[in-house]
Order: sequence, then C-alpha cells, then structure tokens
Amino acid sequence: MRVLYLLNVSNASRLNADSGFTFADLLAPAMTDAGVEVTVASPVPAGDARVHFAPSFSPSTKYRARFDPGMDALVALMRERRPEVVVANQVEAAPAVRAALLEAGVDARIAGYCHYLPFSFTGNGKLELDPAMNDGGLGRSVLLAFAAGLAACDRVLVHSSTAASWVTAAAARTSVELGEKLHVVPAPRDGLLVRDPTDVTPPGGRATGIYNHRLYAHYGTARFTQLARRLVTEAPVRLTVMDLFGTRSPERIRLDPSPERHLEELAAVDGVAVASDQDDRVRYRNLLAGAHFGIAPFRPGCPWSMSVIDCQAMGLPVIGPRTGWLAEHIDSELLFDTDDQAVQIAERLATDPEFYLVHAKRAHASTADLTPAKVAAPYLEAIA
Repeated sequence: MRVLYLLNVSNASRLNADSGFTFADLLAPAMTDAGVEVTVASPVPAGDARVHFAPSFSPSTKYRARFDPGMDALVALMRERRPEVVVANQVEAAPAVRAALLEAGVDARIAGYCHYLPFSFTGNGKLELDPAMNDGGLGRSVLLAFAAGLAACDRVLVHSSTAASWVTAAAARTSVELGEKLHVVPAPRDGLLVRDPTDVTPPGGRATGIYNHRLYAHYGTARFTQLARRLVTEAPVRLTVMDLFGTRSPERIRLDPSPERHLEELAAVDGVAVASDQDDRVRYRNLLAGAHFGIAPFRPGCPWSMSVIDCQAMGLPVIGPRTGWLAEHIDSELLFDTDDQAVQIAERLATDPEFYLVHAKRAHASTADLTPAKVAAPYLEAIA
C-alpha cells in the first residue's frame, strides 16, 4: 500500500509543540515496518530515513491551513506520488484533495484524521463553536468546511470515543452520513517519553506539578491560572509551566496574542516557574521526569491530548477537569469539578505516597496500548 500523509505543520521551528507532526513522525516508521510505503508531505522530513519525504509549505495562519489548500501543489503531488491512500491531517482540505485526485487522474482513498475539532458539545448536547476558529465570525464557516471534509472522505479517523460521539453529532447536523467509515484510532505515545513506574519516586510531602499545554485562551488558560494561584498557596505544590512556543511571528501574535499575555501573567505568580524545552525532546523528557504530576488543560473541546499522554507514559498522575475526553481517559479519583477538589487531590498526591504510587502505575498502564506498533495495526486496518 502506498500512503501519502498530508501534514499541516503550522510552526516548523517548534516541532515539539506540533502534535500532528509528532504523531506522524511516530506512526510513519511503524507503518513502514508493516510493509507500507509511506510519504510524508511536510515542511520538514520525518526522523526515519525509510519514510519518503515530499516538501510542502507551512501555512502562515490556522485559517490558511483550512481555506488555502494549494491546489496546484496538490495536483502535482498526486501525479508524482500516485498514492493508493491519502491521509488528510487537515480534514477541511479533503474536498481539495478529492478534486486534485480527479484532476491528476489518480484513484485513491481519502482518510481524514480529525486531529482537531473546531467545535465541542456541552453536557446537554448543545454544539459550541471553538472560539479559536471564530475570529471575525469565521467559526460557522470552519464548521461547514469541516463537514464538507467529512463528506469527501472515504474513511474518518478520530482519537477517542468522545471525539467519535462529537463528530457523529456534528455530521448529522450538517446532513453528512458517516456510517461505517468512522473509526476510533488513538494517537501513539513517544517511546522516548516512557518511564517504568517502578522508577517513579513519590513526592515526600511537597510535589511539583507540570502544565505542558499551549497557553492559548481557548485552552482554558485563564481557568488554569486561577487554579495555579490556589495550588501554590493552599497545597504543598510548586508548578512548572511550559513555554511551548518561544518567540512567535508578529502575524501569529496579531491573530491571537493570548499565549504571550497568559505567559506573562503566570510568570508573575510566586511558586510558578516557566520552563522551555527549547524544542529539544530530551530536555522535554527531563522536565517531565523532574515533576510529580501533570495538570490537564481546561479546553472544552478536548478530544485527546498528547501532553497528557506524555505525562502518563512517564508515570506522572494527571489531574484534570471532568469534561470531554479527559473524563473518558483520566482515572476518576483524579478528576475534579471545582478548584477545591483539585487542591485536595494535589495535596493528597503530595502527601500520600501509597495513593501517589497507585496512580503513577495506573497512569503508565493507561498508555500501554499506545506504542506506535500497536496503533499502526488498527490504523492501517481503518484506512485499508
């Protein structure tokens, strides 16, 4: 099988912050091991030399990634590579991919991986547009483009049962029938970020929590900041907050200045330290190894989180709000509905070694089936 994997790397200078690239970089070699010929179309090549590379442009904004697929380049790529399966990591690009295949005279299946959902659903079933995709009132247009992408796909892949439920509901509201083409295939964990839970040491009365998520407003960073202030003053806890972006371009800051604003606010909180992995995976691992637990984002439309999996694979219990995929995946004893509950859980992790070690083992075990090889098998079955 010849697979062409179309990535939409939005920040080639900070690949560690791009979960889509990390996913492809881990999965493509495992697919190659299974006998598949894989070409990754990306601004930068995958790390494994056996994976073919087709250079592509990096969209300057999140809206260009959705509305400017670059038809000429797509047609040329289809003619050159003649794939049997095209994986569109940006689902909104799937109609353009279909048109490019027609123009190039190439017969290939299109698999859309719903890496990011531009919507979520409340507890009572109300569809909420993602504010990150609603600048200038574009949210509904993005939603319709997403639905058009679903319609153009032969296969639709999602990370989790939560994502499957949301995507199915959103498709139904736009008269798109998914039927049997919807498949749940979780993302793989990074083998570099795996630690035997027997090597994990309990905090011993004072714990370090790590927040390793993007600091966009739509990730619920204001809510996290509110909780951070309480954790460092009411529990024996210190926090490390990751600066995943470094210096962003003026264009990105102009579109959304919230990461810089939130980073400055968090850096001013006593008991909170800002750290950067400097786009170095080993440095990132060491930062995780120096922490005792992770904190999930407060993002309403969270269908999956690579950063949560990173922590858990390292044997770090992750505490998080009882919402979306987090409620599906995180152990119920570590979920909270209020800041009071979050403070109580963090304090117990810091002061109760038995409780801590139980959850360190559970965290690690929750990622056991996420090795690239174990994920590649259902992935290939889904796109076949």
